[in-house]
Amino acid sequence: MPALPPLVDQHSHGMVHGELGLGSFETHLASAAGSGAAPAGTTFFDSWAGLAVRRWCPPLLGMDPHCAPVSYLARRRELGAYQAARLLLRGAGIGTFLMESGAPNDLTSPAELAAAADGRVHEVVRLEPLAEQVADTSGTVDAFTGNTAEALYAAAQHATAFAMGIAYCDEVPPDPREVRRAAARRLAGGPARDRPFDPALAQHLLWSAVATGLPVQLHCADPQPLLGFLRATAGFGTDLVLLPERPYHRRAAQLAAAFPHVYADAGPRPEETLGEAPFGKLLFSTGARALPELYVTAARLFAHSMARLTAEWIADGVCTRSEARRITGLVAAGTAHRVYRLEAAGSGSGAGEVSG
Repeated sequence: MPALPPLVDQHSHGMVHGELGLGSFETHLASAAGSGAAPAGTTFFDSWAGLAVRRWCPPLLGMDPHCAPVSYLARRRELGAYQAARLLLRGAGIGTFLMESGAPNDLTSPAELAAAADGRVHEVVRLEPLAEQVADTSGTVDAFTGNTAEALYAAAQHATAFAMGIAYCDEVPPDPREVRRAAARRLAGGPARDRPFDPALAQHLLWSAVATGLPVQLHCADPQPLLGFLRATAGFGTDLVLLPERPYHRRAAQLAAAFPHVYADAGPRPEETLGEAPFGKLLFSTGARALPELYVTAARLFAHSMARLTAEWIADGVCTRSEARRITGLVAAGTAHRVYRLEAAGSGSGAGEVSG
């Protein structure tokens, strides 16, 4: 297996505080997999995600792999939530985290994640909650549009990247008059927490973020409808990173191959995406939320997928061992360091960085 450098996790959200019982742990595990609660008489530990947790996490807490879930959670409580999270995160092999911020939640802060993981955490500012906060404090359309521009500028001074959920975006910025009408409707509706954005307003936010020059993560189910936007932003000097949902990682990789400024998440099956894009266009992420175990399982599954894939390539004469190490290093960390302009390991703190 090619040795992995400390991974750069380009997309995560932080962890829950406090102890978790079997029910609450399974709820978070199911949520991470995009599933509802397990039916009565069954358990979500009987799933791919559950098997991965039972395989990779118990040894980090001093237990045998595949121990019973109740035994694992008992050990977790015995250690205490913070110590368990500390052991899990520090055993995951992740050195740098890009943590999404902005939405109100009860998850750990970047500083708390950095301390527990003994790593570096860089902030990725989510655009929707940023605009919601501005709307809550702006009484007029003029105030909203002006305050939004100021908030974006201020965020760009400390953030490593912006992020937004977007299904479609036109090839040109929306007409300012339509943006004002959309802003007026937004303000007339009262507090806007978690209310979907009008397309004109959403696209205005996205185009404004692109204008800052910071990398922008595009969270999308299927990235194909963004083709026109990707084409239109070529030459702007702003890198765009596609983070699609399954099963669209292959398509995202194809789009990354088509445009110099577009990158894509390697996804849970790098053997699919590495066949569609240059290796320096793909990046690792966990997408972890709430459970420190999810950082561990995503990192382990990525490492084993890359090891299997590169072993096949070496055996077939497709590449040498040194080339396999270089390719693995690009996807694991190297490309993220370049795209997100991260400081090299051991250097001083960069923009948006919190060190453990």
